Amino acid sequence: MAQRISIGFHASPPLATRVSDQELERLHGALGTEGWHDVEAEDGSIRLNLKHVLWLRVEKDEQRVGFGIGS
Repeated sequence: MAQRISIGFHASPPLATRVSDQELERLHGALGTEGWHDVEAEDGSIRLNLKHVLWLRVEKDEQRVGFGIGS
């Protein structure tokens, strides 16, 4: 299953992408370390310099199209 994530950096806008559960686990394990980390996203490869990553957001709900509040 693919997860929607956003990655925040020191001096640039956040990067939004979709990654597999396994890639998300690898990224979680790499956070807090230094050096470069490769992430395989649905739309291509991303190479991150981990010392510049400030935060990681994982979306819980799928984006929906429509109006109003669903129950």
